[in-house]
Amino acid sequence: MRAPLILLTFLGLATCLATAAENSAPGHRRPNVLFIAVDDLKPMLGCYGDKTIRTPNIDRLAASGTVFLNAYCQQAVCGPTRASLLTGLRPDTTRVYDLKTRIRDILPDVVTLPQHFKNNGYQTVGMGKVFDPRTVNGQVKDDPVSWSRPYIQFDKHPDNALGFMEPGFVARAKAIQEAQGGKGDGWDSVRKELGGMPATEGEDVPDDAYDDGNIAKAALAVLPELAAADDPFFLAVGFKKPHLPFVAPQKYWDLYRREDMSLAEFTTLPQGAPEIAFQDSWELKNGTYTGIPSGPGLLPEDLQRELIHGYMACVSYTDAQVGKLLDALADQGVADTTIVVLWGDHGWHLGDHGMWCKHTNYEQATHAPLIIAKSASGGTGDGAKCASPVEFVDIYPTLCDLAGLPKPAALEGASLVPILDDPSAKVRDTAMSQYPRGGEQDLTMGYTWCDARYRYVEWV
Repeated sequence: MRAPLILLTFLGLATCLATAAENSAPGHRRPNVLFIAVDDLKPMLGCYGDKTIRTPNIDRLAASGTVFLNAYCQQAVCGPTRASLLTGLRPDTTRVYDLKTRIRDILPDVVTLPQHFKNNGYQTVGMGKVFDPRTVNGQVKDDPVSWSRPYIQFDKHPDNALGFMEPGFVARAKAIQEAQGGKGDGWDSVRKELGGMPATEGEDVPDDAYDDGNIAKAALAVLPELAAADDPFFLAVGFKKPHLPFVAPQKYWDLYRREDMSLAEFTTLPQGAPEIAFQDSWELKNGTYTGIPSGPGLLPEDLQRELIHGYMACVSYTDAQVGKLLDALADQGVADTTIVVLWGDHGWHLGDHGMWCKHTNYEQATHAPLIIAKSASGGTGDGAKCASPVEFVDIYPTLCDLAGLPKPAALEGASLVPILDDPSAKVRDTAMSQYPRGGEQDLTMGYTWCDARYRYVEWV
């Protein structure tokens, strides 16, 4: 049995070396990279088998590449999962377990994924939510050393920052901001004054009335320049939906009928599981959003359907923005030479086990979408699906291999290039995630390992 294993390992290494040699040959321009992050996106997508959701553009990307059916984040909350993915290091290495620890306070010299591409001759440009800025170095937006030019930012203006286009709300929000003389903290100030914000909204407005439409517009504006440049580009676009609040133009709500929304099949906590394994849906129930009951217990079924409807509308809204990016690659003549990777930063509970949001080690929170296409116009592995487990720390070394870049020695993931070449291959037997409970003085860490069938969880 040892000889075949050694042979497969050698062949995988040979494939990576051949890719690197080809991409680093004299006169060969390295491939571009379109790096799409989607906030709170669970694998509720057509290409993952969901029959209700409308995601034609992400499904189109999936048909051009490889869908990783069992991809898992390292920790199911925005800051830590992004810090891990973008450094190729596990949370126990970054020590970023929350939304306040800054990775460069822990690892000041860490080389991030976009920074590594910049250091190797790429024009790296970022916009939207790529890193979680709270866990980088305290900058208003993302990590400056990672980018070739200043990060593209957007104003926190009440009528398009998070939604809430209803005229009365907008008028009151503007009045609050004006009374503060522009010195307030954006929506946090508005929320405090008004006693909460809507959790859902659908207004008859164009896509760029909300953030993700503006983010797509910014990407479309910079893409012609990047496509025409001599240097390859690494364009990172971070979409903010379907993160709460669930706000999207009405046309995306109209894709669905609320009465068709299926509620979670299992709404009770797993029998015998320790209390530490659960969370109380605090992100939804903490008073930020009006009309959401606080405290334990299931939400009313009509409210559950409204929230699920809103989540799905936001997924379709973001899907439309992804489609604009894919079309732009073709329009600029760079679809054939651009690697595209799309990932959701973690999963999301939609009422299963009575929980909402993320913040657990359960399947619904840790399982996330990952799609990689060697080119936006297709190629080897068109429409392939991989069932073997992979982790988000695998993305960094994979992109290095695809672009022909050297891999930093400290990376803790495995390249997925062998799977891109053969979807039946695997690079690991299980995927690991983790989630902490408690504070610095009483930290308990939950670790979970899973394959396509089983999950093991241990709290230590």
